[in-house]
Amino acid sequence: MDVRVKFLGGAQSVTGSKYLLEIDDYRLLIDCGLFQGLKPLRMRNWTPFPIDASSIDAIILTHAHIDHSGYLPRIVNEGFAGPVYCTSATAALLEIMLLDAAKLQEEEAGYARKKGYSKHENPLPLFNTKDAQVALNLLKGYEYNEPLTISDGIQVVFHEAGHILGSSIITLLLSGKQQRKTIVFSGDLGRYDQPLHDPPTSLNQADVLFVESTYGNRINTSGNIEEIFAELINEAFQKGGCLLIPSFAVGRTQLLLYYLFTLMQKQLIPRTPVYLDSPMAINTTSLYKKYRRYHKLHSESLGKISLFDFEQFKYYRNQEQSMNLNEIKNSSIIISASGMCTGGRILHHLYHRLQRKQDTVLFAGYQPKGTRGRKILDGDPTSRIFGIDVPVKSNVKQLNGLSAHADQNELLQWLGSFESSPKITFIVHGEIESAEALKKKIEDKYEWNNVIIPDYLESYKLFSHI
Repeated sequence: MDVRVKFLGGAQSVTGSKYLLEIDDYRLLIDCGLFQGLKPLRMRNWTPFPIDASSIDAIILTHAHIDHSGYLPRIVNEGFAGPVYCTSATAALLEIMLLDAAKLQEEEAGYARKKGYSKHENPLPLFNTKDAQVALNLLKGYEYNEPLTISDGIQVVFHEAGHILGSSIITLLLSGKQQRKTIVFSGDLGRYDQPLHDPPTSLNQADVLFVESTYGNRINTSGNIEEIFAELINEAFQKGGCLLIPSFAVGRTQLLLYYLFTLMQKQLIPRTPVYLDSPMAINTTSLYKKYRRYHKLHSESLGKISLFDFEQFKYYRNQEQSMNLNEIKNSSIIISASGMCTGGRILHHLYHRLQRKQDTVLFAGYQPKGTRGRKILDGDPTSRIFGIDVPVKSNVKQLNGLSAHADQNELLQWLGSFESSPKITFIVHGEIESAEALKKKIEDKYEWNNVIIPDYLESYKLFSHI
């Protein structure tokens, strides 16, 4: 059994995760993410897939975030027709996320066509709802710690990653004629002490390891989250305006609801309306009710009041309700997606709220280089929305410490559970500065050999004749 890997994404960037394993003649893709952020990265979504999509036998997903799963409809359109393996909660999330992503692609293409701000005479979506539905029909959901044989000599096990609902660390067990080898993909690792999910599962052995490095150069010590969040909310209300929070629909929104619920219960902020204006976030919140075993936000841990049924939380699904939020001038909180301000209803709210001096826009998630959110955070005087340069007059704030990603110390903590150095350790899913910082820490702290930061489209031989 000969094994090679080719990096089709998630190499020296935090988006587009795709790792192609060639195990003899069997082609297995780990993650199938969409590129986001800087334009050169986004343009990779539109170029022909680097290999024949129909030649891929199967896909395994670590979790449902679009940078790990969002290319599925596109690769289906290009000819992939094999099974897609993931956890059952990931499969449930993808029913929401892929259809939403397809709808956004169609709407944005239609809006660009109508307004004429696209460079293309007839702008088309990257993929459509039909593509997304075909991709969903290929999903096969499994539970944690449930060994699954996907081909002769190839077994996969999903472990809790603690990142979002259903997120997983993947262990791939290869049984050749002579040897048995283990490949571990960390996926995106969660934090060790947070109220939403359990910590990532500790593993003790890997012949080849792929580890994420999103926060490979950062230590998230942001103090008391409740106190800081309460201060930001009260400050926003004192300015006489509303608080707008761009939020990831999966995980981050539910964590924000937990803190808002807690702060109101403790009377640290006013009992004010919180408008959740994101159909995808609302649907995801419903899944948190259904998949209780995947998280810690059950009513038993919070008292008799159900967090998700709290009377101050207003769930707005239709567009008319969303538009009506423009009329609210003060003492309200609006949470809307997407978290990076790349699409969705948040654009509508930013268009109106950025121009209001009394309003506050609070970023509560990571903003990659090149995204609209990053540019606003960096102090750009205008933000281009719907083809218009909108002046940024509102108060722009950032709340750190809510990340669903392990920081440098937590990454090292997880790596410390391995009893010996893997034959090869690939540092992936991180901008180059983060990857280089984590590489140095691994080499200095654990004295591991052969720690590699791969580049886009690079290939490596992992094993021969096992």
